[in-house]
Amino acid sequence: MGKSGEITIFSVSWLMFLCLFSTSVSAHKVEISGDVAGTWHVEPNHNPKAGETSRAWVALTRKGGTLVPLQQANCQMAVYSQPRKQGDFPILQPPVKAINVEKYENIPGADIVFPNTGIYQLELSCKPKTEASFQAFQMKYDVTVATAATKPPQQLAQSKDNKDNNNKDNSKTNTDEQQMNAPLIAIPAILGLGTLGILLLRGLQRKT
Repeated sequence: MGKSGEITIFSVSWLMFLCLFSTSVSAHKVEISGDVAGTWHVEPNHNPKAGETSRAWVALTRKGGTLVPLQQANCQMAVYSQPRKQGDFPILQPPVKAINVEKYENIPGADIVFPNTGIYQLELSCKPKTEASFQAFQMKYDVTVATAATKPPQQLAQSKDNKDNNNKDNSKTNTDEQQMNAPLIAIPAILGLGTLGILLLRGLQRKT
């Protein structure tokens, strides 16, 4: 069989695998690199928010549907700002850990806090721990980060009312404390004046 025939068989096998696989991962992005396919997903629902923790994971699968667990690969993840230029350094390098999600077990995942809104590129680089188990590869995924959700106007109004009420309560408490402390301050003053009057009276009596 010629080389073109081998390429055709290889392509058809991948196509058949992806057709079967896509029924359960229609919401995810599938990327092929070498002899491994990766299914990307970013939680929550491919809609991360700036400043909030999101989880990115990749289900690595060989032809035929055999899962590649993280125990068989050394993987690193890098996060780049888009547009990305050659030579740019990643803005984040979150640690990759084995996670269980949906029907997958021990797949590479990472918790990411995107600093700002915009478009980012996630890059997963993996090398096999055992020689010839699969080829080293890189997979990339672009994700759009939205603004973090804000409180509805009704909740903001309630927060403002609560703050105003707290200020009023604090002001009333301070006034009550001042009124309660006033007699305590007046008593030493009265006693002091009385003592001074007695001393003056005794001095006058001695002179007479």
